[in-house]
Amino acid sequence: MKLADPLDGCTGSDWDEGNVDKNWQLHRVAFWEAEEVFLNEPLLIRTDRKHAGSEPRFLALGQSDAGRLLFISFTVRHPLIRIISARDMSRKEARAYEHAKT
Repeated sequence: MKLADPLDGCTGSDWDEGNVDKNWQLHRVAFWEAEEVFLNEPLLIRTDRKHAGSEPRFLALGQSDAGRLLFISFTVRHPLIRIISARDMSRKEARAYEHAKT
């Protein structure tokens, strides 16, 4: 059985203003660079059951238009993707992402 794509029907993204600043301060990832990940392939998405509370959370591995490998934590509030956190992938995440590209 194929699971539903959490991005089906999404038309854009939404950010909490505090998270925009926090992601830049901590990880030097601009909001627009994090958003690019959702427009490029491959995009690997997994459910984040560990951090899900009242709404489902997801993890994504992808790359920006410049080729920067990013890890994104997000939720979906239809029709928007709400990005919670964005950072560079760890070595382990980058290996998994590169493996998926082949």
